[in-house]
Amino acid sequence: VPPPLVSWSVIVRFLTVEGSGSAAFYPSMSRFPRFLFLCLLLWVERSSGSDDLVVLTVATNETEGFQRFQRSAEVFNYSVKVLGLGEKWNGGDHTWAAGGGQKVRLLKSAVKQFAGRDNLIVLFTESYDVVFASGPTEILKKFKQAKSQVVFSAETLLYPDRRLNSKYLPVQEGKKYLGSGGFIGYVSSLQKLVAEWEGSDDDSDQLFYTKMYLDPIKKEKINISIDHRCRIFQNLYGALDEVVLKFENGNVRLRNTIYDTLPVVIHGNGPTKVQMNYLANYIPNTWTFETGCTVCEKSIRNLTGLKEDSFPFVVIGVFLEQPTPFVSQFFKRLQNLRYPKKQIQLFIHNQEPHHQSLVEKFVMEHGSRYRMIKVVEPKEKVGHADARNLGIDMCRQHSDCEYYFSLDAEIAIENLDTLKILVEQNKSIIAPLVSHPGKLWSNFWAALSADGFYARSEDYVDIVRRHRIGIWNVPYISGVYLIKGSVLRAELSRRDLYHSNKMDPDMAFCYNVRNEGVFMFLTNRQEFGHILSLDNCQTTHLHNDLWQIFSNPKDWEEKYIHENYTNALKEKHLETPCPDVYWFPIFTETACDELVQEMEHFGQWSSGSNQDSRLEGGYENVPTIDIHMKQINYEREWHKFLLKYIVPITQKMYPGYYTKAMFEMAFVVRYKPDEQPFLMPHHDASTYTLNIALNSLGVDYEGGGCKFLRYNCSITAPRKGWALMHPGRLTHYHEGLRTTKGTRYIVVSFLDP
Repeated sequence: VPPPLVSWSVIVRFLTVEGSGSAAFYPSMSRFPRFLFLCLLLWVERSSGSDDLVVLTVATNETEGFQRFQRSAEVFNYSVKVLGLGEKWNGGDHTWAAGGGQKVRLLKSAVKQFAGRDNLIVLFTESYDVVFASGPTEILKKFKQAKSQVVFSAETLLYPDRRLNSKYLPVQEGKKYLGSGGFIGYVSSLQKLVAEWEGSDDDSDQLFYTKMYLDPIKKEKINISIDHRCRIFQNLYGALDEVVLKFENGNVRLRNTIYDTLPVVIHGNGPTKVQMNYLANYIPNTWTFETGCTVCEKSIRNLTGLKEDSFPFVVIGVFLEQPTPFVSQFFKRLQNLRYPKKQIQLFIHNQEPHHQSLVEKFVMEHGSRYRMIKVVEPKEKVGHADARNLGIDMCRQHSDCEYYFSLDAEIAIENLDTLKILVEQNKSIIAPLVSHPGKLWSNFWAALSADGFYARSEDYVDIVRRHRIGIWNVPYISGVYLIKGSVLRAELSRRDLYHSNKMDPDMAFCYNVRNEGVFMFLTNRQEFGHILSLDNCQTTHLHNDLWQIFSNPKDWEEKYIHENYTNALKEKHLETPCPDVYWFPIFTETACDELVQEMEHFGQWSSGSNQDSRLEGGYENVPTIDIHMKQINYEREWHKFLLKYIVPITQKMYPGYYTKAMFEMAFVVRYKPDEQPFLMPHHDASTYTLNIALNSLGVDYEGGGCKFLRYNCSITAPRKGWALMHPGRLTHYHEGLRTTKGTRYIVVSFLDP
């Protein structure tokens, strides 16, 4: 306990004095353990001034903005009293007219309870769009330095009555207009300030306080001033170009660069809510370079250990609205999500006839595992926005629906725990970060331009690249997001969320959500997946995904390249059945099947004669019944495949030989006992040859294989999806062995002819 009559400021100064000074001040303290001094110092710092200051705010609903305000107050140990909680808001709609008189009425009633406490200082502030950047000690110090009984925040713009401009006196430095969103004063002076209020709840509080300030007699009597240089309050409207985030020593502050001040109360007034949300991603120390995210583990809803029937019930809205590649992979990932299927109801909107067979296949094979599936088919002609409203309504109208998960078909969810992770974050709306592989194009915007479109924020690139990891309040999300059912039935209860003027459905949704004051969050705490490119998505082939090796190489590889291919590069799944002949896995069964089906669908097989108009010169020395890649416009894609997957193995197994995998002939060959059962001994017109088996011995055909005559070495049991690579000329004279039953398919490339 400090000695009598010694102020806390003296104690603080004393505790920071080294050595003999402290012992001289209070001899017995030299025997105290040093950590007690440190603990006392910390306690003094956190509590000093807090008993002299109370924060009053008005909030009729506990919105996410209000909860954010409360968290920032708790960080700095403010004493906050909330006025009007649970009341109906009658203070008007600031988006179209001045209002706020209800706040004055509530303040007038509240200050009466502090009668007689003349030294008490009251800070009155908004809450939905406000955060604290520092603690009570700093506010009290700056307030007392102002030498006024009441200090109002300052505005760049005059509101709501511009005719009052001439009554404002010029100021030497700073902003001259009064802002009613934040002010601080002694309780006795605030009582005098609001005593004259006799207005209605929807009258303008700003106009009332402005007239009090502009009345010279009342201003002098109460001793009112304005925080012209934003030392205490920072109103963002009209001042966005003045402020920057300041990261220093594990702390984040907002700095006003015009006045070189560090405001304590940050207010996103007027049309600056998006910018306020951006700043609050960091203030107060929500995210720092030293600590990372400090709030990501707060309010978590832990699903670990729950029985399957105890998981929250989710409606998943699936949207196929245009030609999209890899739809079969999309449904495979949807089915593999690690979330109880009986706690999921599916709404599927398909507007693309080309995909309807895949939708029907999924429903037929997996539909019984879900609680229910509703499919809206292309023939029903339901538009994008209307379909999304229908999906949301399925959750909104189902009282048991706790979450609605919106998922577009171009989103590749690779993290199978995505739905569970989003539910556990327990946000009103939250999206997982997904982006185009290797690009900065993602499913969120971190800032908006003046006309409501995309704008690049300072942190966008770091968030996309996961250099800054956390949960981010953002103004726009699309493609994939989770919404609480309770929010759909309350704040977002309007039936049409996906229409607004000429905006597309995604922009309209985000615009409507922002207008209701609901926060949209994005998490990049885990890697979730990626976005497919819809450029060059064709629907003219039987299996259009085969043509996606350029636009969506990651998905192409997942679908078509054998899972053990990378081991072949390490020589773990690479065999040498004959001298200088290498055998390794390259294609998945899906790749083999689709390539065969594509060729049969095309159907223009050669005759197997020596005369071949497809070749320059029109003559084939060793003919086969085949279809060339050129015939199905697949040469460019096939060359890309060879460069990416075959060249690395070629250069590894034939050291010193460098290839660009050029070819004049790449083709699928068909062997049948009654058509062309075998191929006579020959050399290939290549430096080296690639031969991939496209179907299975003993299942699709019998017999077949390849014999290298020089070495008397045969491969008689080809493996589906495996490639044989061997020299083409001079040394590897070979023949195709007889197919005795069924149909055998191989794909052959004569490389570097």
